[in-house]
Amino acid sequence: MRLIPLELTPIAIFNLFVMVFFLVCLFYQIVFFFIGMVRGEVKIAPAKRLHRYGFFIAAHNEEAVIANLVTSIKEQDYPSELIDIFVVADACTDETARVAREAGAIVYERNDLARKGKSWVMDYGFDRILTEYPGRHEAFFVFDADNLISSGYVSVMNDAFDQGFMAITSYRNSKNFGSSWISAAYATWFLREARFLNNARMICKTSCAVSGSGYLVAANIIEGMHGWDFHTLTEDIQFSTFCAVHGVRIGYAPAEFYDEQPVTFAASWKQRMRWTKGFYQVFFTYGRHLFKSMLLFRRFAAYDLLMVIGPAMLLSLMSVLANGTFLIVAMLSRGFLVTESEIEMCLGSLVMTFVSMYLSFFIMGALTTLLERRHIHCPKRWRVISNLFTFPLFMFTYMPITVAALFLKVDWVPTPHAVSVTLEQVVGASKHQAS
Repeated sequence: MRLIPLELTPIAIFNLFVMVFFLVCLFYQIVFFFIGMVRGEVKIAPAKRLHRYGFFIAAHNEEAVIANLVTSIKEQDYPSELIDIFVVADACTDETARVAREAGAIVYERNDLARKGKSWVMDYGFDRILTEYPGRHEAFFVFDADNLISSGYVSVMNDAFDQGFMAITSYRNSKNFGSSWISAAYATWFLREARFLNNARMICKTSCAVSGSGYLVAANIIEGMHGWDFHTLTEDIQFSTFCAVHGVRIGYAPAEFYDEQPVTFAASWKQRMRWTKGFYQVFFTYGRHLFKSMLLFRRFAAYDLLMVIGPAMLLSLMSVLANGTFLIVAMLSRGFLVTESEIEMCLGSLVMTFVSMYLSFFIMGALTTLLERRHIHCPKRWRVISNLFTFPLFMFTYMPITVAALFLKVDWVPTPHAVSVTLEQVVGASKHQAS
């Protein structure tokens, strides 16, 4: 067997740089994963008093699901007189407003077709709430119409808010894990984000990040903005980055809520295109501010958010393209420009890149599934097993999305929601199957 000597050719140096760069930059997330695995769920001291909250729900044609969310809020083990529910029915062509009112929510109807997107709905809704209910609420929960919340959600979040946090995120679960391989992959990612990122951040006393819905913002912040001033395609991550830059620590509480995930690849593609484009917007807007906050004020949260919004998948794709181009040149030159050992090394690098990525995502998904299995409500056990193998494939699809979002114009498009289930149906289905 002939051994191929290691040569520090340009392509070898490039591959080594990419590998070391990823390992150094993202090693802290591996540490977070082990902290979340070993330390378990963060413990929060009981609150000394009960605070008054408002629930903010943006809704566009959500008549199928809005009542279930409002009902789950009304069934909290928290004094109902300390909770108000606000629904902004945005450019609805169905009965969302009527259904929300009948369920017990305070409803505002908005029909501004020029300024589309959840952030503008939040700006409009918060402005009205602050005008009509001045000083009434100490903080606001932000939810999407398709969500459901566990009965102890507000109580757990109140414990964290009582500690003095200005913003708090929570445990994001999914109500339709078993609908498709797409929804299962989403669910796995959000379980991992809750337990092994935000939970670990809270344990390490650094700042967390809000994601989509299921988070709390202090009324002082809303009042200071006179509404909501974050208007990129990902207003949630923009808010998190703003907090990281200015040293506002976002907390985490293990309060569980359930989110509906896209079922088809087409719907997922549109949603993740918007997310990725939004990440680019935030990166190019706040990147230098994060560097400044990280270097001058030594804020780890700024470094953390820089790694979150940084186009890591784009660098992975650049590595694959560089190696692929190298191979094409080698084949066209028939060994004149590139040696046989370099070709073998390049082929091996391409194979190892995909194998290592697949194994990394497989291990991540498998450990998340194992350790968070009590949170997975899926009557189709075969879906839970098959997801271990399809989850890495789902993550691979971010590579073309990363490139497409860089060049294509992306507009805000609402994700349709049709999984109309109650909290009892979500949790009870898996319990019934287990028995």
